[in-house]
Amino acid sequence: MNCYDFDNTIYRGDSSIHFYTYCLVRYPKIWRHLPAQLCAFVRYYLLHKGNKTEMKDVFYRYLPDIPDLDRVVQRFWDKRFGHIKPFYLEQKQADDVIISASPEFFLAPVCKRLGVGLLLGSRVDAGTGLHDGLNCHGEEKVRRLFESLPQAAITTFYSDSLSDSPLARLAEKAYLVKGDRVYDWPAM
Repeated sequence: MNCYDFDNTIYRGDSSIHFYTYCLVRYPKIWRHLPAQLCAFVRYYLLHKGNKTEMKDVFYRYLPDIPDLDRVVQRFWDKRFGHIKPFYLEQKQADDVIISASPEFFLAPVCKRLGVGLLLGSRVDAGTGLHDGLNCHGEEKVRRLFESLPQAAITTFYSDSLSDSPLARLAEKAYLVKGDRVYDWPAM
């Protein structure tokens, strides 16, 4: 099976950030969360305190303020489907696995449209913005893969980030994606 990260790998940009800015324009009420989001960002990325799941729980606090979230997510993907990179569209297969730190509920519509075999993302409650478990990142991606597919064998793996090295090590062949270019994964 082929396995892919999503953001900056098969999607041009960070879809969670794109969705957030999409919502900021349409739902001004969510601006009220910005101070806490900035504090969480500084605390995690600059002060190295807390963990990524805690930081993202603060980030996703805005979700309950979006009326009819499922409809808004669908509209977002209708507008942003063109951000899927051509290399993926040309080689996608029915048994592809997408493993992403982005929320599953958010990626589900685009993955369904792409015909993705299995989506594993962060389990975020759309009603509260809180994670159920850990953010799907690094070693957690490996754990989630084997939780869903105990006998998983990755033929090829694609990601834009070396933080996905745990998955790259499991693949017969791994590729690093930078923009629209695909390179061999650096030696591990």
